[in-house]
Amino acid sequence: MMHLIDVRKVFNAGKPNEFSAIRGINLKIVPQSVTVFKGPSGSGKTTLLGLIGCMARPTSGRIFLGEKELSSLPERFLTEIRRKTFGFIFQQYNLVKGISVLENVMLPAYPVGEPRTSLKKRALDLLELLSIGEKAGTRIEWISGGEAQRVAVARALINNPSIIIADEPTAHLDTTLSLELVNILGGLKKEGKTVLIASHDPLVCESGIVDYVIQCRDGKVAGQDP
Repeated sequence: MMHLIDVRKVFNAGKPNEFSAIRGINLKIVPQSVTVFKGPSGSGKTTLLGLIGCMARPTSGRIFLGEKELSSLPERFLTEIRRKTFGFIFQQYNLVKGISVLENVMLPAYPVGEPRTSLKKRALDLLELLSIGEKAGTRIEWISGGEAQRVAVARALINNPSIIIADEPTAHLDTTLSLELVNILGGLKKEGKTVLIASHDPLVCESGIVDYVIQCRDGKVAGQDP
């Protein structure tokens, strides 16, 4: 379980443009569930997911993963935890042009030092699982939006993380592709993974795969369902 205690995030502290993005959030995240952080633009949901996923440090407060306090760890330890624990699906996908689909999927695992043969097999297995195996050798700029979505999911899974973080994953998708992604995320929950999503898309927030909806507004938790 992840546990946040009075977490705050301030940007440009002490300057005229100081801004409090997260304002004292207390939260427990239930493992092996799907939690959606819902709120308008500027509500703090993306910043919150970044803090949870160790992409940024809180200005104050404490973040626990199980019994381990993440917010006090040196960066070298955070990097290792981030790589092994979290898989990220970004709004813009952040796929690297000029290289193949397969190479994009393998990229997050290179720092681990795993033999290329076993890493390649795992990446190919993930692409097959997501029904895009035939595109493994295709350059990333030559695939469709829906295919790019699947590549992004495969990349997020390459290190077998226990927690998947998706930031507005349907923002640039049509209804069909959005529902497809929701089904994929639901499948990850069935595999025992914890899925955290920032979204205000009704197709996501009202989906049957969702266990909890956290209402975010002005950097605070405004409510929770259920």
